[in-house]
Amino acid sequence: MSPLRFLLQKEFNQIRRNPAILRMMFIMPIIQLIVLPFAANYEVKEIKLAVVDQDNSSYTRECTQKILAGKYFNLSSFNQSYKPAIEEVEQDKADVILTFPPNFEMDLLRENEAAVFIAVNGINGVKASLGAAYLQLILQEFNQDIRSRLIQLPRFSPEPLINVSYRFLYNQHLLYPVFMVPGILTLLLTMIGMFLASLNIVREKEIGTIEQINVTPIKKYHFILGKLIPFWLMSQVVLTIGLVVARVVYGISVANHLELIYLFSAVYMLAVLGLGLLISTYSQTQQQAVLVSFFLMMVFILLSGLYTSIDSMPFWAKVITWFNPVAYFVAVMRMVVIKGSGFWDIASHLAIIFGFALFLISWAILNYRKRS
Repeated sequence: MSPLRFLLQKEFNQIRRNPAILRMMFIMPIIQLIVLPFAANYEVKEIKLAVVDQDNSSYTRECTQKILAGKYFNLSSFNQSYKPAIEEVEQDKADVILTFPPNFEMDLLRENEAAVFIAVNGINGVKASLGAAYLQLILQEFNQDIRSRLIQLPRFSPEPLINVSYRFLYNQHLLYPVFMVPGILTLLLTMIGMFLASLNIVREKEIGTIEQINVTPIKKYHFILGKLIPFWLMSQVVLTIGLVVARVVYGISVANHLELIYLFSAVYMLAVLGLGLLISTYSQTQQQAVLVSFFLMMVFILLSGLYTSIDSMPFWAKVITWFNPVAYFVAVMRMVVIKGSGFWDIASHLAIIFGFALFLISWAILNYRKRS
């Protein structure tokens, strides 16, 4: 084990003498973990609403006031014809157009039904779909209020009445930081581990020290482990800092099974660092390593289930997620932090990640060629 000990001493000295690596590993995750969860928010607010009121009745005014009373819509304009409203959408001054047709109130009173028209700017698909959904819910509530005022129920109503009571489990207040922080912390650990590991061996090649190491009797697995262990230890420190930031800034604490996060992270970082070192063994320059790592990270992030549910993806994308280690860690972090899952709940994920780690590290060791 003495060759490995000297390699570890060399790596820690190189890290200590390179302040850029220390800043990247410790300062950058703190800043990103504080800023990103506030921006990564699925809730859509400040939707610009253009109202076209061709009826100008008390009901249309009441409905408009009910819509604007919430936190989701801001009135951009109030018109009596459709043409000015659609021009505002074309100029990006309005997101949604709500049109009340003529005789809206009269049809509602005489025919017990009335129609409204909703036009949504579909350039931003997420904002469009959520804005239309919010507006439909508010209109349904308004419809219920009108019906309760107009319909006189008999003493014994023949219509069945269903009362629904519900509560949200685990994240009771539906706070987005509680949902996003565990996943973002996973991405930060992955990015740091993969980029730094992928640049490690390539840097030795570019400065020429790799030839000095190759002529020594050091085994290949000693060399790979010497490159892997320092960043693996530092990643656990970064994880601890991230959990502290989550507790102090967002009030997110892991009351139970904190050890499971460290256990899974330890195995997961072996897989990520193994992949980074594998990229480094194939790359000849740091630019090549960065580009390959960036490409893989984009695929990992988009197919990790952090921003979009894996269940809503097409089948071919779900197959890719089976080979995406980030997807397993995001799921485990949310299971343990939010749900409080135990060991047997994450055992299958842990076994798969261990298989990834063993395969990638073995591949990196076998692919590293010592040349005299």
